[in-house]
Amino acid sequence: MTQHLQRRLTPRHITFMALGMAIGAGLFLGSADAITLAGPSVLFAYLVGGAMIFIIMRALGEMTVRDPVPGSFSVYAQRYLGPFAGYATGWNYWLLMVGVGMAEATAVGAYMHEWFPDWPRWIWVLASVLMIGGLNLLNVKVYGEMEFWFTLVKVLTVLAMIAGGLAIIFLGWGNGGRPTGLSNLWAHGGWFPHGFTGMVLALPVVVFSFGGVETVGIAAGEAAQPERTIPRAVNSVLWRILIFYVGALFVIMAIYPWSGLGEHGSPFVTTFARLGIPRAAGVINFVVITAALSGFNSTTFSGSRMLYSLADKGQAPAALARVNAQGVPMHAILGTLAVLLFAVLLNYLLPARVFGVMMSILSFNTVWTWTMVLLAHYGFRRRLQREGRPPTGFRLRWWPLSGVVCLAFLGFVVVMLGISPDTRVALYVGAAWIALLALSYRWGGWRQSALAVAN
Repeated sequence: MTQHLQRRLTPRHITFMALGMAIGAGLFLGSADAITLAGPSVLFAYLVGGAMIFIIMRALGEMTVRDPVPGSFSVYAQRYLGPFAGYATGWNYWLLMVGVGMAEATAVGAYMHEWFPDWPRWIWVLASVLMIGGLNLLNVKVYGEMEFWFTLVKVLTVLAMIAGGLAIIFLGWGNGGRPTGLSNLWAHGGWFPHGFTGMVLALPVVVFSFGGVETVGIAAGEAAQPERTIPRAVNSVLWRILIFYVGALFVIMAIYPWSGLGEHGSPFVTTFARLGIPRAAGVINFVVITAALSGFNSTTFSGSRMLYSLADKGQAPAALARVNAQGVPMHAILGTLAVLLFAVLLNYLLPARVFGVMMSILSFNTVWTWTMVLLAHYGFRRRLQREGRPPTGFRLRWWPLSGVVCLAFLGFVVVMLGISPDTRVALYVGAAWIALLALSYRWGGWRQSALAVAN
């Protein structure tokens, strides 16, 4: 029996994993909420948020290229910030992945309910848990292939929408041969119809739509050529945001007055219907189900690998670090799936509220993860300086200023979470969760294990 994970993810797998995590159900359905808050200035919000995410990914990528280990930023937090930072970051990220997985499974149930309204949602949630769980129990290359095909569906859909939208704007397709032009972008209150405040209010929504891109760091522990594939995947973050978010929303708001988009559901459905595609809502429903399954697939993978890493560091039961002959951490996957089954119960008891509650609560966990990446990177660079070693060729530019600016931005997002009554609960639950982790670390025996590993 092999004792370690195996490097079977190819450059194609890693590239599409990075691409897939940036294109989620939030783009197809949630973009209408961001547009309602900011109007056309949502494009600037995505550019600002995208730049901050790019800084985070460059910091993570720099550490990952030098040391592509399972557990990624949890290991780096322990190494450069201390044992408790690694412990808290690892368990916090596992909870985040389980929570997002529950939300994605819930989304599958909600979208399938559109096609089968007489079937209870929990059946589809259970089916998605069993299907994705079964795929993850196979060797990691199967996971990589599934994520490739899930992502390909999303990519082709967005590109088709952008191409069709440009045909409407400049050629008049679906509009009686009359090009719509670009005037809708500024003709309904200007670029900032709700002032600068509207764009600011949209920033938390925008930022969390990028959640999951850090999965690339987790996958590096099983990548065949991490020194080549990680820089390529990280560097593609910025152009992905430009094309798939800014490009898509630019086209949508050029075709339709932004103020009316929220009244028609998904902007993608509206655009495809205008192009004369029959059953446009059904097409987008299929794509969104694919997006949700893709997110569920990635969170199951990332959550199980983080649990494996915690066990390997002595911060979780040792049995969770065992792998089979295919290099699959079976016990860590089964443990993660056991908790994910809780989503089935939640959908049986509260089918209409699960998704919103889960995503609001998990906002804190996302900010914590990104903050630990930046702080660990600072410790990483300082250690290199003390030891007189140069940074790698793939590095975060303009450090430490870029890291400080990004940390300030994340602090601003936390303040915004506290201001909004809808997201304030995330700070309460997050603070309670960190306090619980501190108690378990101090009294649960993990402190001594973590110190032993660190030394």
